[in-house]
Amino acid sequence: MFFLGVIFLLPGVIYAHGVRGKVGAGGIVVTAQYNTGEPMSYAKVNISAPGAKLSFQSGRTDRNGRFCFFPDVAGDWKVVVDDEMGHRLEVTVPVDETMALQADQQPGESAVSSYSRYQKAIMGVSIIFGLFGIFFWWKGRAILRKSNSNTHPV
Repeated sequence: MFFLGVIFLLPGVIYAHGVRGKVGAGGIVVTAQYNTGEPMSYAKVNISAPGAKLSFQSGRTDRNGRFCFFPDVAGDWKVVVDDEMGHRLEVTVPVDETMALQADQQPGESAVSSYSRYQKAIMGVSIIFGLFGIFFWWKGRAILRKSNSNTHPV
């Protein structure tokens, strides 16, 4: 009976450990936007540390297109933001030894939004097929019109 009383009255004593939270300043914030200025809300983010094979951190941007991370080594960090609808932003973030953004570079200015190599190849093939389709439709229409005028004299 005493044991049950301890469980219900003092649950903090029963647990092996607790949790604690802390709010701190710092980190690097990457903001992703479309050309129109609209934020890339809830887009997929992947961050790679300099020289690392595995990703350092992944997640999604907030509704304002922002993502924050705390680097742990100096070097050029690669941040890739992908909205999974064909828009992709790659930013290189230079971090110095104090784990802060290097002041002499503005990574937002050098950010390049581009399609992946696969998407470019599909787009190129689609354009070629589209142009040939229009060309052969036009030629076929002209041949059909010519053959119809020969078989039905007016």
